[in-house]
Parts: sequence; C-alpha cells; structure tokens
Amino acid sequence: MKKILAISLAAVLCLAMFAGCSSNKAAEASPSAAASAEPTATESALSGTVSTNGSTSMEKVIAALSEAFMAKYPDVTVTYDATGSGAGITAASDGTADIGLASRNLKAEETGLDATVIAVDGIAIIVNKANTVADLTLEQIAKLAKGEITNWKEVGGPDAPVVFIGREAGSGTRDGFESIVDVKDACKYEQELTSTGAVIAAVAANENAFGYASLSAVDDTVSMIKVGGVECTEATVLDGTYKVQRNFNMLTKQGSELSPAAKAFIEFALSSEAAPIIEKAGAIPPAK
Repeated sequence: MKKILAISLAAVLCLAMFAGCSSNKAAEASPSAAASAEPTATESALSGTVSTNGSTSMEKVIAALSEAFMAKYPDVTVTYDATGSGAGITAASDGTADIGLASRNLKAEETGLDATVIAVDGIAIIVNKANTVADLTLEQIAKLAKGEITNWKEVGGPDAPVVFIGREAGSGTRDGFESIVDVKDACKYEQELTSTGAVIAAVAANENAFGYASLSAVDDTVSMIKVGGVECTEATVLDGTYKVQRNFNMLTKQGSELSPAAKAFIEFALSSEAAPIIEKAGAIPPAK
C-alpha cells in the first residue's frame, strides 16, 4: 500500500511540474495577456464618413484608394467632390471637407494647412491623333501657349492654326503647367474647361488643338508628345527626366482634430498597401 501511495504522489508531482513548464513557455511566447488582447487597426471598429473635395486630376487615384479603403473598413464611406484644386484648398481651410485635394503644392500665402504628398503625376502635353508633331521643347510649348507660334508648320507639323485648350483659373493642373513652362498669366486659351476629362475630349475633337492633362487621366483618344526628347511615363516622372510634373496632395487644416476615419484614410494612402493601387490608377507613389 505504501509503495502504491509513493508512486501516486510521484505522478502528481510530475504532472504539476509539467503544467508549470507549459505555463512558462506560453508566457514566453506571448508578452502579456493584455497586449495580445489589444485589437489591431484592421480589427478595430472604424466607422463614419470621410469627405474629400478638390482636384479633378486626382479622380482616378482617389476613387481607387476609396474603393480599397471602404472594402477594408465596410462601415466607412469616403465621398469625393470634384471641384478643382482651388476649391479643394478652400474646403480644407474652411472645414467643409475633412480632406482637401490639390494637384499642386500650396503657395506661400495659402497658410494654415498641412499638405501630405500621396502621389506624383506627370502633366502630359497632348495633341489630336491627326497631328504629326511628336516632340517639343519647353520653349516651343511656351510660345505655342502664349500665341507666339500660331501655325503648327512652325514646329514641324501641318499647315494649320494652333488651338490651345486648357483648364480654368484655380485648376492645379493649369497652375502646374503654367508655372513649369513659365507662361503664368500669359497664355492665349481658345477654351478654358473645368475638368481634365473635358480638355482631353476637346483636344480629341479638334485636329488643330493641343492642351495638357494629368498622365493618370490620358487615354488613347489623344497623343502625348515628348518634351525635350523625353516621353511622359511613370518611370520618367519618378526619375525626374520628364520636367512637367507635380504632386498630388491631401490637405488638412492645422489645429483641427481629424476624425479617426479621416486619419486612417490618409495613413492608408501612404502605406505600402496603397502603392500598387496608386500605380494602377496611373500615378506614382512618392519615393520613400
């Protein structure tokens, strides 16, 4: 009987020691029960509406980012109002939008805002498909825009009048083009249109027209010309060899508390997860 009791006690002791070892190993594998219980950003409840307002050139990028973000957070709705960069800056300043969108950098006098670059975009110089001009220097583009060159034959094209089509005042694309080409307040526009898509459609409809548009928006209805021998592509914009380029910015009001959903949307736009989404939309994620 004593022998049986001794064996039983030894077995119980071994089981207790084994349980203690298992408990220690589990503790080593997990820093703390509290830490493991904390939800990740993806798992946490995120809801509400994120309102964005501004640049029409950013439409494809914002649409793609919004779709992916709402798929990740089904209880969040992202809205987009395509009003132009100038209106986007105003919306961010006066708080009528959570996030303003500008396809240009802020000017010195546009204070009280923080700008976050979410992508880089080339401004393509576009001509009608029938136009044989394939390459222009910045100087030639400036003279065409200012009306100093009035016939395409002066730059190797057909014997036809030059028709210059661009964006309305306040457009980030217009500001970027005029600043880079150095034609600020000197352009001779035949038409000033209120969206990137409208400029592309107008150039596609007129054999003598040329204009400018976001690389991310250009389709096969028009031709993009080289500038100084360099094609407008994602690669040449990223390496800086294509000179007519600008930033896509998300704008927020300084001193104003962002909602968790709006803050998460900006963080998502800057994440490695968003990079291929931005590329697919035709823009270039900023270099890290």
